[in-house]
Amino acid sequence: MNIFANEYQSFGIKMKVHKEGTGLLLSLFTIFFIVDVTLYHTVGKGSLFYTVSFFTSLFFLLILNFFRSPARRFPFDSEGLVIAPADGTIVAIEEVMENEILHRPCLQVSIFMSIFNVHANWFPVNGTVKHVSHQDGRFMAAYLPKSSTENERSTIIITTRGGVEVMARQIAGALARRIVTYAKVGDKCHVDEQMGFIKFGSRVDVFLPIGTEVLVEMDQKVTGNQTPIARLEKK
Repeated sequence: MNIFANEYQSFGIKMKVHKEGTGLLLSLFTIFFIVDVTLYHTVGKGSLFYTVSFFTSLFFLLILNFFRSPARRFPFDSEGLVIAPADGTIVAIEEVMENEILHRPCLQVSIFMSIFNVHANWFPVNGTVKHVSHQDGRFMAAYLPKSSTENERSTIIITTRGGVEVMARQIAGALARRIVTYAKVGDKCHVDEQMGFIKFGSRVDVFLPIGTEVLVEMDQKVTGNQTPIARLEKK
């Protein structure tokens, strides 16, 4: 395994390691290698050495799998569609009053990401980034409704080419301690581009105009950059 190459083989499929995980993986690999070599030279090939080696290898592979970054492109015309910004499960489809930034009623669609999901986030629509902000907060479980307004979060507003405002909110979870947002105000964005990354279990909310046609159901599994979740009304 060569993590310096930023790629690895998983079940015969070449996968890229996300840039957000390179430093952590390098540190873990170095620490675990030193631990295993030290044990080998102090206790030899005993049960302790094999047990520790097994668990360090397993843990490293789990973290490596978490930071996988599959190459994806939406296979159809994405104009007018809202595409899932993250892998995970639909945990909310509801009308809410968004009082933090938009200050108007919205249709909220929320995707919960477990630690086993890809944690890269994609832009949900094509357009221009109008707003980017970050709010500090708590780290309660991301599947709870209150996490949308009380957890640490980053918010991105995109104006589509049709003039519709779509807001995406990256939300930290109980394990997540770092939200990375690549979007910058004024950027032209596309659904095939990554909006950011959230480390470990977390959530992404998408806020849409009331009346938007929703294409997913509660508890449905979705794939970032692949699953259409809504269709915007034409102005």
